[in-house]
Amino acid sequence: MGIIDNINKLFDHRVRLGIMSVLAVNDDADFNRLKELLGVTDGNLASHLKALEKARYISVNKTFVNRKPNTSYNATQLGKAEFKKHIEALEKLIN
Repeated sequence: MGIIDNINKLFDHRVRLGIMSVLAVNDDADFNRLKELLGVTDGNLASHLKALEKARYISVNKTFVNRKPNTSYNATQLGKAEFKKHIEALEKLIN
């Protein structure tokens, strides 16, 4: 099995890579925070979040804050493990 085998196609896009990077170092992040950090549109962010959720790499938490809906996300154990493997594979490829 080569180094490239651990490169995860799901993390190929910069937005998904960014989402996982934020969630790897924070317990969670809400939609607006991710949007602000990554500099993307609502629709763009939503589609990438949906892809990561479908793969079970992130989980979605819907709550109300001051009577306003708030959606936050966190990386699942699977998501963290896959992201770690991906980053390690990239590091090996670079070295």
